[in-house]
Amino acid sequence: MMRNIVILMLLATVVALPFLFRRQTGVREWREGDPVLVVITPMNEAIRYEYALAFSAWHVEHFGAPVKVDWRNIGGSSEISRYLTSEFVSSFRAWWTGQGRRWRPDGASIILSRSFHPDRRPDNVSEEDWQEQCDLYLAFRNTDDPTEFSSQIDMYFGGGAYDGDNATRQGLLVPAWAPSEVPTGLLETPDGTVLIPPGMSGETWRTPTYYGTTLSTFGICYNRDRMAAQGISREPRHWEDLADVRWFGTLGVADPTKSGSIAKAFETIVQVQCRKAVEAAGFRDHIEAYEAAIAAAHLPAGEMPEGVPVAYQEAVERGWAAGLRLVQKIGANARYFTDSASKVPLDVGMGNAAAGLCIDFYGRFEAVISNGGRPVESMAYVTPLGGSGVSADPISILRGAPHREIAQRFIEFLLSPEGQQLWCYRVGEPGGPVKYALQRFPIRRDFYPSAEHPELQAAYERHRPHTTDDLGTPTLNAYQLAGEYVYHARWTGGYYTLLRDLIRVMCMDSAVELKHAWKAIADAGGPDACPDAVAMLERLPQVPEPLTWTSGLTLYSRYDRLDLLREWTVQYRTQYAEAARLAAGKGGRP
Repeated sequence: MMRNIVILMLLATVVALPFLFRRQTGVREWREGDPVLVVITPMNEAIRYEYALAFSAWHVEHFGAPVKVDWRNIGGSSEISRYLTSEFVSSFRAWWTGQGRRWRPDGASIILSRSFHPDRRPDNVSEEDWQEQCDLYLAFRNTDDPTEFSSQIDMYFGGGAYDGDNATRQGLLVPAWAPSEVPTGLLETPDGTVLIPPGMSGETWRTPTYYGTTLSTFGICYNRDRMAAQGISREPRHWEDLADVRWFGTLGVADPTKSGSIAKAFETIVQVQCRKAVEAAGFRDHIEAYEAAIAAAHLPAGEMPEGVPVAYQEAVERGWAAGLRLVQKIGANARYFTDSASKVPLDVGMGNAAAGLCIDFYGRFEAVISNGGRPVESMAYVTPLGGSGVSADPISILRGAPHREIAQRFIEFLLSPEGQQLWCYRVGEPGGPVKYALQRFPIRRDFYPSAEHPELQAAYERHRPHTTDDLGTPTLNAYQLAGEYVYHARWTGGYYTLLRDLIRVMCMDSAVELKHAWKAIADAGGPDACPDAVAMLERLPQVPEPLTWTSGLTLYSRYDRLDLLREWTVQYRTQYAEAARLAAGKGGRP
């Protein structure tokens, strides 16, 4: 009998242990009937875990009930965009035809149009047809009621400014509040000190339809052990370093057609080359004045107003072409192009890749994990000095959000000090993450030092003992980094889709031929030893017309996009084969 009692006591102890040691959060379990929030996001599991837990606790404290955050994680921002447009079109079409209205074959393109203007009827469209188009467009854009149509998702969390702007122009996003209704202390202090600026250095951080929540830079993660095995002693510090043939077959790269963040990283590489070309041409001190004059003149693309030298525009165009060729060489050195941007730092940490392009927090997070317990750090991350803008990951409310009030509260939480400190506090710190150190830059100004505003400086000092890193360090001060890089949308912003497509045909669909040619050039002594082969390799598309900075702005409006991509793929495969032949003539071994 005693033995049975002992066994029962041991069993009871085992069952009770999880409850005895469970972290006391003060939050009761979510029950049916409590609030729900549906969020689609490319954010990783660590972010989803910490923010779901913290928001529910915050909601209990302020509103008395926990919230279940229903995350929808279907892939990168490109997949999310396709999914949302499909859901909105299907829902709106069902609502529209349910009223006995005719659905046009071009209905989807009308309601999602980024350039439709109801007050500008084209000459070749009849008044009756135009009125029908306007009725469709306005019905979609003026309705924000989940009982009429909805994607059944409340919020889009993540992506970037491009994704936020694109979704806004498609009519998928709606303002969280009217300008006069934004909660006090969210965007600025009561005395008017800005806490979250609309943007910095040419990058957009918030608009009426989306709000940046965390800041990111782009850079290079690398593995010193793998580099040593490859015979590479010089650590990468600039984007150009990754074009060296010694990195051949060792770089991890994400597919920019699947990852909006990596597409932005590639655009940044091209943008930096534009700036370098302009500075090399002697225009360093004139950039802002010239760009302002160009913007004010409203001339066709590439035409310069009086007072702006043609040589300035020529430098921009040279830099743009140089940027594309730099991206091509990075692609030539790639070991793979992956669908997942987070895979690259994982592989670098394990030594499966020597280096790779990544977002700062992926690189820094993986470096901490990979280096844990080692006497010498193997993995490192670097943001190229002056080589990356500081962009924001936004949060937004979708049209027809089923739980709009909870969505508003989620934004309020994310932008509050309580929500912001999750990004940068150490695990276990009061108000910090419970399980994962997210190691991201908060967007609020009061997490960074400020000599001009004593109240911001005091807030920074309060946070500093709890953060994983000192955000006053020059390489970690997002506001200082933003001041060292100025983004000019005119240089590269109009080529976002083109750049993604070009990387696909230039580096991915032609990968076998590209690597074959690049290896042949390396075997022949490197690029300097066979300039003819390099010139052939680097040729930009020539069909159906040469791709230039100017022509690239309108190609998709003048030609079928898929036809262009097919023709470009054929050209690249052909010229890569010719480049390999030319390199072989210099003594290479194709």
